Amino acid sequence: MLKRKQSSRVEAQPVTDFGPDESLSDNADILWINKPWVHSLLRVCAIISVISVCMNTPMTFEHYPPLQYVTFTLDTLLMFLYTAEMIAKMHIRGIVKGDSSYVKDRWCVFDGFMVFCLWVSLVLQVFEIADIVDQMSPWGMLRIPRPLIMIRAFRIYFRFELPRTRITNILKRSGEQIWSVSIFLLFFLLLYGILGVQMFGTFTYHCVVNDTKPGNVTWNSLAIPDTHCSPELEEGYQCPPGFKCMDLEELGLSRQELGYSGFNEIGTSIFTVYEAASQEGWVFLMYRAIDSFPRWRSYFYFITLIFFLAWLVKNVFIAVIIETFAEIRVQFQQMWGSRSSTTSTATTQKMIRSSVFHMFILSMVTVDVIVAASNYYKGEKFRSQYDEFYLAEVAFTVLFDLEALLKIWCLGFTGYISSSLHKFELLLVIGTTLHVYPDLYHSQFTYFQVLRVVRLIKISPALEDFVYKIFGPGKKLGSLVVFTASLLIVMSAISLQMFCFVEELDRFTTFPRAFMSMFQILTQEGWVDVMDQTLNAVGHMWAPVVAIYFILYHLFATLILLSLFVAVILDNLELDEDLKKLKQLKQSEANADTKEKLPLRLRIFEKFPNRPQMVKISKLPSDFTVPKIRESFMKQFIDRQQQDTCCLFRILPSASSSSCDHSKRSAIEDNKYMDQKLRKSVFSIRARNLLEKETAVTKILRACTRQRMLSGSFEGQPAKERSILSVQHHIRQERRSLRHGSNSHRISRGKSLETLTQDHSNTVRYRNAQREDSEIKMIQEKKEQAEMKRKVQEEELRENHPYFDKPLFIVGREHRFRNFCRVVVRARFNASKTDPVTGAVKITKYHQLYDLLGLVTYLDWVMIIVTICSCISMMFESPFRRVMHAPTLQIAEYVFVIFMSIELNLKIMADGLFFTPTAVIRDFGGVMDIFIYLVSLIFLCWMPQNVPAESGAQLLMVLRCLRPLRIFKLVPQMRKVVRELFSGFKEIFLVSILLLTLMLVFASFGVQLFAGKLAKCNDPNIIRREDCNGIFRINVSVSKNLNLKLRPGEKKPGFWVPRVWANPRNFNFDNVGSAMLALFEVLSLKGWVEVRDVIIHRVGPIHGIYIHVFVFLGCMIGLTLFVGVVIANFNENKGTALLTVDQRRWEDLKSRLKIAQPLHLPPRPDNDGFRAKMYDITQHPFFKRTIALLVLAQSVLLSVKWDVEDPVTVPLATMSVVFTFIFVLEVTMKIIAMSPAGFWQSRRNRYDLLVTSLGVVWVVLHFALLNAYTYMMGACVIVFRFFSICGKHVTLKMLLLTVVVSMYKSFFIIVGMFLLLLCYAFAGVVLFGTVKYGENINRHANFSSAGKAITVLFRIVTGEDWNKIMHDCMVQPPFCTPDEFTYWATDCGNYAGALMYFCSFYVIIAYIMLNLLVAIIVENFSLFYSTEEDQLLSYNDLRHFQIIWNMVDDKREGVIPTFRVKFLLRLLRGRLEVDLDKDKLLFKHMCYEMERLHNGGDVTFHDVLSMLSYRSVDIRKSLQLEELLAREQLEYTIEEEVAKQTIRMWLKKCLKRIRAKQQQSCSIIHSLRESQQQELSRFLKPPSIETTQPSEDTQASSQDRNAQPETSSQQQLLSPTLSDRGGSQQGGSEIGKPQRKLGQWRLPSAPRPASQPDQPPVHSWSGGRATMKSVVCKMNPMPDTASCGSEVKKWWTRQLTVESDESGDDLLDI
Repeated sequence: MLKRKQSSRVEAQPVTDFGPDESLSDNADILWINKPWVHSLLRVCAIISVISVCMNTPMTFEHYPPLQYVTFTLDTLLMFLYTAEMIAKMHIRGIVKGDSSYVKDRWCVFDGFMVFCLWVSLVLQVFEIADIVDQMSPWGMLRIPRPLIMIRAFRIYFRFELPRTRITNILKRSGEQIWSVSIFLLFFLLLYGILGVQMFGTFTYHCVVNDTKPGNVTWNSLAIPDTHCSPELEEGYQCPPGFKCMDLEELGLSRQELGYSGFNEIGTSIFTVYEAASQEGWVFLMYRAIDSFPRWRSYFYFITLIFFLAWLVKNVFIAVIIETFAEIRVQFQQMWGSRSSTTSTATTQKMIRSSVFHMFILSMVTVDVIVAASNYYKGEKFRSQYDEFYLAEVAFTVLFDLEALLKIWCLGFTGYISSSLHKFELLLVIGTTLHVYPDLYHSQFTYFQVLRVVRLIKISPALEDFVYKIFGPGKKLGSLVVFTASLLIVMSAISLQMFCFVEELDRFTTFPRAFMSMFQILTQEGWVDVMDQTLNAVGHMWAPVVAIYFILYHLFATLILLSLFVAVILDNLELDEDLKKLKQLKQSEANADTKEKLPLRLRIFEKFPNRPQMVKISKLPSDFTVPKIRESFMKQFIDRQQQDTCCLFRILPSASSSSCDHSKRSAIEDNKYMDQKLRKSVFSIRARNLLEKETAVTKILRACTRQRMLSGSFEGQPAKERSILSVQHHIRQERRSLRHGSNSHRISRGKSLETLTQDHSNTVRYRNAQREDSEIKMIQEKKEQAEMKRKVQEEELRENHPYFDKPLFIVGREHRFRNFCRVVVRARFNASKTDPVTGAVKITKYHQLYDLLGLVTYLDWVMIIVTICSCISMMFESPFRRVMHAPTLQIAEYVFVIFMSIELNLKIMADGLFFTPTAVIRDFGGVMDIFIYLVSLIFLCWMPQNVPAESGAQLLMVLRCLRPLRIFKLVPQMRKVVRELFSGFKEIFLVSILLLTLMLVFASFGVQLFAGKLAKCNDPNIIRREDCNGIFRINVSVSKNLNLKLRPGEKKPGFWVPRVWANPRNFNFDNVGSAMLALFEVLSLKGWVEVRDVIIHRVGPIHGIYIHVFVFLGCMIGLTLFVGVVIANFNENKGTALLTVDQRRWEDLKSRLKIAQPLHLPPRPDNDGFRAKMYDITQHPFFKRTIALLVLAQSVLLSVKWDVEDPVTVPLATMSVVFTFIFVLEVTMKIIAMSPAGFWQSRRNRYDLLVTSLGVVWVVLHFALLNAYTYMMGACVIVFRFFSICGKHVTLKMLLLTVVVSMYKSFFIIVGMFLLLLCYAFAGVVLFGTVKYGENINRHANFSSAGKAITVLFRIVTGEDWNKIMHDCMVQPPFCTPDEFTYWATDCGNYAGALMYFCSFYVIIAYIMLNLLVAIIVENFSLFYSTEEDQLLSYNDLRHFQIIWNMVDDKREGVIPTFRVKFLLRLLRGRLEVDLDKDKLLFKHMCYEMERLHNGGDVTFHDVLSMLSYRSVDIRKSLQLEELLAREQLEYTIEEEVAKQTIRMWLKKCLKRIRAKQQQSCSIIHSLRESQQQELSRFLKPPSIETTQPSEDTQASSQDRNAQPETSSQQQLLSPTLSDRGGSQQGGSEIGKPQRKLGQWRLPSAPRPASQPDQPPVHSWSGGRATMKSVVCKMNPMPDTASCGSEVKKWWTRQLTVESDESGDDLLDI
């Protein structure tokens, strides 16, 4: 999500100064205050003040008494200097008065407070020197604020070239996000704290000896080791004979003696939950719970706690810091500097530049590294001698010195030191030269020797570029390292002054010890021990305050500080914004370059001669013989004829839509294919004319759209803020008109010069977009060509080689048996239910279940079930119940092998084994399937009865444990997880090389400094090796939790052991291999404290720096490298690594729209009656906050465990009953306000109703039974209601949604982790199932069964003492009993097997798989983090759309008919508003898009929202290449169809008006004629004259005459095509010419002939038919064939550029 932030162009902004205002006004009395050297001196004095306060401790003064006077002198000088500065500033600024007075400036107030603290410290030290105040008194805590003066040394850098408001907003926003995530973390801590109190309670029951009396509990009264137990016989652990289970609190032990961890009450429970969430010591808490309570309860509680809190919720902090840092680093890019090349620009000599010289030097460095790595400890007698390693070091030192001198001679000294790399080489030359001096050999100068290995990075350019990318620019990472070091120093000094006076606490007596303790908390290794020791020392009163202090420091250091390192590394891996578009095109081009060549397993057929299949043509005359013809030729000829005929009919308008149904091409491919066929066919003249006409009309439509958009039709309307839909619509119209600018030059003749100049600049602006379009099309064509070439190659092989694509070279290509196998193998459930008429996908009720069934084929489903059953059977295997001797377990083995045999045979017969295009063995998954099958088959056939340890049979059993990996091959999503793991193998490999290099450097140094020095006598009283003999008594560690004190004369339990001179049990530095193993364990931050303590105790305190430096580099940089690389690779695999800012925001918008849902809130009742008032009350924010507070208040009732025997439980349950009735009242009010149907629509309301109903049931049962089960049910109801807080708080809801979405998307990753865990568990049972108990292998943690092995491996995933378990599994004789015949009869381990087993498991799971979870959380955190300024559609827009949708969707079904979309669009306001006065065409496009995509059916909430989202963004900037092409094609199609529909409806409107006027004129003439005839007949009445009446023939011809003009005009107007040839030239008269009135084209009525007395009126009407036809023909004059196209274009242009009065109604009548 680093890509999501918009990179703003920072212009010249004033410097934002968050530092002190040092530009004081000049004063003649005090000129020195403004001197720069004074400011530098004050900053140096701040550092000296911190050093002074670090030395000011009683223990330091006791060891070095003169330091007391040195610190006093320094503090006195600092006091006078800072006091003088304070007085001078007060004199210049003024104390109170004035705008810039001393007390009004924040930094001046801070300086004054520091001066006050300095005075207090100085006065206190005077009293301590005078023995008035004891040095061990708590008065020393007054020095706690003094270390904060370190801020003065660095605050000068709090200046940024940015506006203050911008930085303030960034910091405010970041603080709000961190606060919100902290609240989210507190919610889960409170949740699990409540669950812990109710599920467990106290851990006070222990196994003690039978004669233990109250008040007399000692160390000797406890079991060894101390064991928790359960007083209930059916659950927990039962004490062995001689012991009984007793409550130590009842026996008289205090809370301080019992320890502070547990679930006694809510405060202690939250403290314990936080300890467990830090993954430090959680497993021992779980073991205590297992011994005290039912096993299932402990497993459920602690495993879910680790998963949610440690793996999901706490990783949200990383997402917050990464998102915040992504925004800050864009603003501070100039401050940190850009990445510059490190290549030297100086010219060098030819020899220096030569690759031979370069490779020679690197090869010498390699040899030197190998020689240094070969060094090992030979014994004490060889320590003082100069062996061959020393002589080799002298030789290499001379060689590299000569190299440096040669480069200096060639380049000159100035040119040499201008390169950073040469500076590093010169430093190594000087250091190694001093190192070979005999007195300095094996000293701290060894660092320079081992640092030569860093030069090997230049061997690999990829590694060199990766290192440069990670660590450049160095100012950014260096600033973070300096900040971390300063934080450690300040917090160590504060803790030193806080706890230095506490007795019996040696962790904070001096500054080095305080620094080591705070650094230990930073690394999380043993931080709980540091806190527990401090809590026990300060006492019960101050324990809560001290616990909060340590937790806050741990929270900041581990969740925020370490996340900053991840953010910096991700930022260094980030590409520049201008390179992302280029990388997208390059990546698309690389993806388009599919393998034109077939795989090697198929190209092997090309080595054989061609043998095409020939056919003989029969039924020919026998006069001549015809040779055989290739079968493919005949088949291709027939297919081509059929396809030509079929596609010719398809292109014609009258062709049926069902033609060529056998073709399965898409719409785009069909158009391309048809175009090619029509151009080649001799019968395609008419179709080509149709295509030309459609192309010409399309160009005219686009040009006229441009004309209509730029016309001045909107000038007279009042100005109004345009919506984002309108803005994006006009942008697209302008862009499309510019692309087709060649057709719009005729329309823009009347424009001004300024308008033309602007159009020209816009055209130039979009030329890059046109070029990008052409590149995209070229890439797609290249991809299609590559696929076509590949298919051609396959067809050629299929034609020329009869054995190609034949399974096992025996089954024919179209054999019935093969077709049957194909049907069986490829049969699957059709998950997409489509409508056979409309083709729309039906949304069924169980569509998720259908999608799951259609995930894989039926055959794969069967094998998945068989594999799962086989794995379940393997779960029951153990060293004591082996499959070789258990017939019931062999059944599952036979079933698996039989079913897999059938599966492989079917797939091989259908697709082939190896030499076919879709062979079974075509990738690593197929190889793994065959391997698993062969291993299972061999084991089933062999079934060895005796399996010796470390034998081939045991190896076969270990390989059999890979069976769960079949799921990876059978499930497509699991294969995707594997691809995500292996796709980033290169970067992970480079990170591994860097860490191995770091380990090699420190391992070589450790061998040369510590080889042989760590061996000591196990008796701490023996110093010399000669005295290390005999036996001595060693004390036993009984318990880590209890804090009992020895009574007078009491000894701790112990036993006698022989004295042995040996190395530490788990590590040594006698050779590079052992040192590398020890440093690998240290790199995982496990066991490094023991290594540090041993080195300090046995070698010297100064050597503790060695391990601290390595841990700092490994923890802060090494481990965060894995996190950063895995996240970067995950983003790259998902395609988000190369996304630009707009594309990233578009992807975030789509993610938010997917989870958006319609409002399930019914509208407010119309009247103001009782229901309306209830509605207003229930929807008021005060009412909602009150309910949330009541939920919290009821949850507080679970602060103590509800126990039947506890008298407090009854009043707490009674209060819970009261709360339950209040919640019943709430639900009742909501049901009245919303109605039962409206209340039921919301899932949240359903949940509240369910919980309330359970509460009512609990109330009834509680008063009826009043036992432990009812109390448990009441607690469960309160916990269920506690979850409803998330729905009532927006922040908690969004963060919980982030976690839920992350869990959903990481489902297959979690399943993959479990499958790997299962494989390792099965292998662990075989390898270490009978290993003897040791330090960490015990009755809780062992590999005796698969279930216990899974729990041990889950513990190892969290890193809990995994190295100690590994060393317990490495036990070898004589410390164990071997057996030569069977592995289950020995209790020895496997050294090599344990090394590979545990190291590989920890790296794969802890370093890679868990970091994938972090990547998913970071990916989905944008749903919560993005704000209004980052979003394309804000939350207010979505909320407004939900409200409008709620108004239109009156049935609350989530779908509406398509015709209602227009009403929904009319109701939208704000940024989604569609103005019908300005954007009529946009409105019509949107409505038609819904109709086209859904075939006039129902549309869902997300359908309309998706359409609005596409219309509200600039698709050219926001969409990726493939999606952009598809969207633009859709919009082009919609635009053309809407234009045609608009024209058609406009013409229909015109025809209606013509028909109406014609009918009106005909009726008038007819009435006049009848009236005249009646008048004549009445007045004249000639008896001989017969009245002329219209006959039936005349009436019929009159009707024909009335209908003919309408039909003729309609035909001519609807289809003005190039084929029209009728009509004649229009004469000089205006008869029949279309008349324009008020912007409309109207057809005229029949022409009125000249009045002639001798011609009756009836004769004038008889010529109407011919006259109307001539009028219609004159509308489309066609003088000649050459001008047909231009005349049609002019006609279409007139029809489109003229507005109709009724156009608004036409646009709405879709």
